[in-house]
Amino acid sequence: MRTADRLEETTALDTAVEPYRNLVQRLPAGRAKDFLHGVWLGHPLHPAVVQMAVGAYISAGVLDLMGGDEKAVRRLVGFGLLSSVPAAVTGAADWSDQHEQQQRVGIVHAAANSAAAVMYLASLAARSRRRARAFRFAGLMTASLSSALGGHMSFRQAAGANHAEAVPHLVEPGWHRLAALDDLPVGTPIRRMLGEVPVVVVRQDGVVRALADQCSHLAGPLSGGEVDGGAITCPWHGSTFRLSDGGVVCGPATAPQPAFETQVRDGDVYVCLPGTG
Repeated sequence: MRTADRLEETTALDTAVEPYRNLVQRLPAGRAKDFLHGVWLGHPLHPAVVQMAVGAYISAGVLDLMGGDEKAVRRLVGFGLLSSVPAAVTGAADWSDQHEQQQRVGIVHAAANSAAAVMYLASLAARSRRRARAFRFAGLMTASLSSALGGHMSFRQAAGANHAEAVPHLVEPGWHRLAALDDLPVGTPIRRMLGEVPVVVVRQDGVVRALADQCSHLAGPLSGGEVDGGAITCPWHGSTFRLSDGGVVCGPATAPQPAFETQVRDGDVYVCLPGTG
C-alpha cells in the first residue's frame, strides 16, 4: 500500500506517462472510444474484460501445480495472451482520461502487465517443461502484482467509480427551494447548493433543469462546462450528459448524473430527487 501511495507522487514517472498518454489519445473519439469506456454497459468495460486473461493465467498455474497436461496449460496461456489485448485497449482508453496520480500508478500497472505477457510468451517458446513452468509462475506473480495496482487504482483512487453515487443518500426526500427564478440567467449553467450537495441549474426554453454538479466520471464541476442544445459537457474530460434525465451522451463517464425534478412556485425554483433516502 505504501509503495502504491509513493507511486502516486513519483513525478519521475511523468516522463513515461506523457508520451503514452499522447499516443492513447490518438484513439478515435466518439462511439468507438465510448464502447471501450463501457458507456453502453453503464460501468467501465475494462474490469470485466480483464477477468478473461487473469482467469486463464490462474487456471494455467493451478494445472501446473497439479501436474496437469502441458497442452492444456499452453492453450490457457495462449487464450490469456489473446484476451490481454482487449483488456489492454480498454484499460488504456480509461487511463487516458484519468488524473495524474492515477496515471502514474496506471503506467506501472501497464508495464507490469506487459512484463507478464513477455514471460508467458517466453513460456510458449521454452523447449523444456521445467523452464516453461518457471516462466509461467514468474508471469503469474507479475500479473498478480499488476492486479494489486489495479485494485489500488479502483478502490483507493476511485478510478472508474461513480463519483455522483452518494448524491441520492445526501439529499432529503421531498421538494426543496433551490433558487429564485430571476437569479438564473437563460442558457448559462449556475451552481447552487442543496444542503451539502452542489447542483447545476440550467434555465432554457422556459424550462429549468437540475443535475448533480459533480461529474460522475471524476467529480468535475458541470457548472463550469458548456450547454449545447439539451446537454451539458464537463470541462475536465468532456463527458456529456442530457439535461432532461442525466443520461450519458458521450464518455468517458459511464454512469448517469442524478437528475432532479423541478417546479417553479411563486417565482422560486424547487427541486426533488427521486429515490432519495
